Amino acid sequence: MDRKIVQNISVDCVILGFDSVEINVLLVERTLKNPDTDETIFSDLTLAGYHIFEDEDLDSAAARIVKDRTGLENISLKQFYSFGALDRLLHPNDQSWIKASNVIFSDRVVTIGYYSLLPSTNLEIMQNGNIVNWYPINGLKGLAYDHDVILQKAIEHLRHKFWHEPIGFELLPNKFTISQMQKLYEFILGTRFDKRNFRKKISQMSYVVPLKEKQKGVAHKPAQLFMFSKDIYDKTRKERFDFFV
Repeated sequence: MDRKIVQNISVDCVILGFDSVEINVLLVERTLKNPDTDETIFSDLTLAGYHIFEDEDLDSAAARIVKDRTGLENISLKQFYSFGALDRLLHPNDQSWIKASNVIFSDRVVTIGYYSLLPSTNLEIMQNGNIVNWYPINGLKGLAYDHDVILQKAIEHLRHKFWHEPIGFELLPNKFTISQMQKLYEFILGTRFDKRNFRKKISQMSYVVPLKEKQKGVAHKPAQLFMFSKDIYDKTRKERFDFFV
């Protein structure tokens, strides 16, 4: 028995991965072809998203959609905003795609935004009939629907949380360098930190634990590795996390 979709509610997921240099977002290629000539009418990129089913809640829908679109499962997905602009589906490409889908959707669709933070882009992505790739978010434009707006809102949401919660460590590998950490925070926060002041700030964080290990297999002088200890953070944190350098 086919499951029925909710015509006016969808979920879109901003899946971010850090490759030690910059932050990337996982996007799905959307290509519409002429059914008679097989000629490409247009091709663009979307976030991992789709409508929810009548028999599932939002969190379950987000997990299903990510798995269906990318093959990723058991990743942490968190709601961050809802989007319901009157014109969010009115671009000609979007209208053409909807008409060609042979699925009845509402003229007005509200989508719930989710985000996920992954410490690597070296993950096995199952295409499942889709073309899915990582794209650097810096300068990324021209996504389908209002997905540019959704992506930007996700970054703004994370920017606030980065100042006041230690969620940045979710994007870092288990063992990381201070330079990697600085690049990540500069990228999300849209600022530059003085290297000396940044290292001084990190040295005051007892939960950023120095390891007796250094990088391996790098062309430059190997840097010392560190790890984030959630146990130490939980035991020593004050009322409010403060990342101001």
